[in-house]
Amino acid sequence: MESPEYDSILKFQTLSKSNELSLDEQFAYAKKAVEYANALKVDSVTIKANHNYSLLCIYTGDFDEFKRINFKTLKLSKSIQDSLAMAIASHNLGWYHHQNRFQNDSAYYYYSKAYKISEQLELTSRQVDILINISEIQGVEKDYIGSEESAIKAIKLAGHLPMDEYMKESLWLLYTRLGTGARIIKIFDRALEYHEKALLIAKSMKEGIILQLSSENNMGHVYKEMGDYKKALTLYEGILDHKELFDLEPEFYALVLDNVAYARFLNGNDNYELLEQMFERAYFISDSLNDPLNKLNVTIDLSNFYKARGLQEKALKYAEESYQLANDISSNDILLESMILLSELNPGEEGKVYLKEHIKLSDSLLAYERGIRNKFARIEFETDQIELENQRIAAAKMWWTISSIVLLVASILVYIIFTQRNKNKALKFKQDQQAANEEIYNLMLSQQDKVDNARAEEKKRISQELHDGVLGRLFGTRLSLDSYNFMEGKEAVQVRSKYISELQTIENDIRKISHDLSIDFVAGSGFMDILKELIEKQCEAYRLDYEFNYTDDINWDVVPNKTKINVYRMVQESLQNIYKHANAKTVKISFQLKKSVICLLIVDDGIGFDPNKSKKGIGLKNINARVKELNGTVAFRSKVNQGTTIKVKIPYTP
Repeated sequence: MESPEYDSILKFQTLSKSNELSLDEQFAYAKKAVEYANALKVDSVTIKANHNYSLLCIYTGDFDEFKRINFKTLKLSKSIQDSLAMAIASHNLGWYHHQNRFQNDSAYYYYSKAYKISEQLELTSRQVDILINISEIQGVEKDYIGSEESAIKAIKLAGHLPMDEYMKESLWLLYTRLGTGARIIKIFDRALEYHEKALLIAKSMKEGIILQLSSENNMGHVYKEMGDYKKALTLYEGILDHKELFDLEPEFYALVLDNVAYARFLNGNDNYELLEQMFERAYFISDSLNDPLNKLNVTIDLSNFYKARGLQEKALKYAEESYQLANDISSNDILLESMILLSELNPGEEGKVYLKEHIKLSDSLLAYERGIRNKFARIEFETDQIELENQRIAAAKMWWTISSIVLLVASILVYIIFTQRNKNKALKFKQDQQAANEEIYNLMLSQQDKVDNARAEEKKRISQELHDGVLGRLFGTRLSLDSYNFMEGKEAVQVRSKYISELQTIENDIRKISHDLSIDFVAGSGFMDILKELIEKQCEAYRLDYEFNYTDDINWDVVPNKTKINVYRMVQESLQNIYKHANAKTVKISFQLKKSVICLLIVDDGIGFDPNKSKKGIGLKNINARVKELNGTVAFRSKVNQGTTIKVKIPYTP
């Protein structure tokens, strides 16, 4: 083909492959080649330009453009029956969904199409590459039998290809995947056999030292799961003896260091100080390299390590961290293990929450695994069905013109009938709507009766609360007036005037509450604002410094008034107790939400008390009673001259 446009396309494609230009310049020239090819309107030329352009999209990280151009290429190659172009575009789209978007269903769909075309064209090398990816997807989706079948098929095909370094690496990957799958389903002899084959391949490679050490590490995992900790430790320590490992692969070094430490512990090594140092170094390296997967392995091992030694607090710390990391990276196996640890390390209701979550996730994963066993076979079947359907549509296309005329006439008749039916339906709908409105009205009357009864009960309850609430404010105001009772001067007059105004406000509040008890506890204001006002006024009256922190995770609008009133009274009662008994200077009050539990924490720096000797006090009794009424728990922690901490936990249902 000779034309100025075609010459320009060749020129731009040549420039796009020039290593002397920057990546951005290469990308720009490849894009120009595509634009000229589209203008030329020769499909084969456009397809070649698109392939070159899509490759540079990967290098520049423009993956959305990579998807768009390959989808366009696939559609174009179908129109001209270019099988090779269809195979390449399908393979690229499979890679996009697999590696860039982690959409395994879509990736498997395109890989399957690419494999079938490559099989027809006898493109053995491409078949092997596609099967490696398909095997990985099946393994991730826990279709271990399917993954094994795909890997074995790829190994057989690889036997017909030249055994260069790339093919050796592909075979190593396939045998490693086979070994990992066999280990997961507990066929340990077969797992060791596959990993040994992978090890032999790595040893035959020119630069296969990391692959060799990885195979040894994988074999160590198999022995560890078999309970042969001695062999596992021998393999792990052999890997760690390679002094250059840290410089070559610091992530892998951290993984092996953790494996050695844990294997030594399992073998009965009681040099706990050295083991802790190894764990901490592995943790530090993983953290500094921002490697969440290795960090997850270290934290779960540390939790088990400390739990076995009876160090509950440290075990709990790392179990919580592994739980969070496993959630972040969707590592379900370790997430389940961390839930079990947390259920054992947390007493009471918190432990039960983790146990329930473990059961729920286990059931969900089991149901999911059952559902995916035939998923990939179904995708292949549906793909074949779609292709057959496309052929059928193409064959039947000529009938659509005739059918459309018949349908047009029929549609006019249907329209007339449909219109008449719609009129009848509209009339029937109005009648039904009238009946429904009458029913709704009756329900509203019934609901209003329930609301009136609830209001009567609420009035009775608020009347009982009047004494405690108003008394607290009067007590604070009285104390403030007492402090200025013997002072003279303009400032004292102003302060006394301020607190007299406060007494007038309290008087108005009493009158308002007495005459209108139907007002909600938190009407017109956020609950946290009400609490903040209470804390500010009482701390000012008691001459206390304070900190008040709360989270927006709690939706107080859905929390029952009963709960909010009791929380309000507990804070009020605590502040009064601190003033009367603690001789404190500072109080810290905070609200948090943990595992569907509202956590209220009140901490002061006062003289403290002995909780065992003070449980009969009226203040503590009141708080205990209120917490019990809310089905919550309360803990008082205090030592003489070391302040007091009150921790209240209340169930929360959003």
